[in-house]
Amino acid sequence: MKNDSDDTEDGDTENRSFNSPEIGALAHLYRGEVYRSTLWRTRLDQTTNWAVVTTGLALSLSFSDPFASSLPLILVGLMVTAFLMFEARRYRYFNVWRARCRLMETEMYGPLLRGRDMRMDGKWNTLLADDYIKPKFHISYARAVGRRLRRNYGYILAIQAVAYFGKLAVHPSGVDNVEQFLERAQVGPIPGILVVLGGVVFHGTWITLAWTTWRIEKRARAERAREGRQLIAIA
Repeated sequence: MKNDSDDTEDGDTENRSFNSPEIGALAHLYRGEVYRSTLWRTRLDQTTNWAVVTTGLALSLSFSDPFASSLPLILVGLMVTAFLMFEARRYRYFNVWRARCRLMETEMYGPLLRGRDMRMDGKWNTLLADDYIKPKFHISYARAVGRRLRRNYGYILAIQAVAYFGKLAVHPSGVDNVEQFLERAQVGPIPGILVVLGGVVFHGTWITLAWTTWRIEKRARAERAREGRQLIAIA
């Protein structure tokens, strides 16, 4: 059973300042989180580089000759999607380390640089402690995919789409009608109309996903602003 001295002790702990050893430990903790964040940032850059290189290779193969096949531009779209899936998974991990760093920057180093004491207010320190004790991803996989689409992969896939339809339109010569365009789009036994419709569905899907997840994040941020909540893993 708690007595009055216990209540007083808990109240003092909630708003007390950190001592020197604790500040030193937190500084080392921050350095570790920055290292992990940087490491996973590098891993994100690797998958993006793979997507850019493979897209460039497909462009070179398809436009190297007027009679070269446009099939590499179709296949590279599938490869870029695979890289996107890999990167979204990596981004969920990166987002955890980045969020912890950001929280310590705003709640620890910000007050210190302004000449104020860094205190345990029972909010940010509890939030950070809970994230260490019960770690979890801060965004869903779908939102991670949407975020990477808006930041990087949307541009790569847009270039792939423009290059593919441009290839059909100009090689080996300019198209005269829709029938000729669909004939060039044919891949083996698959009719050109199905190939073109498949491309429209493919690109329409990622555009819809990017827009939908953007709306979800916009609503979530507006809700946090109305309620005055400060969550880990912002942005």
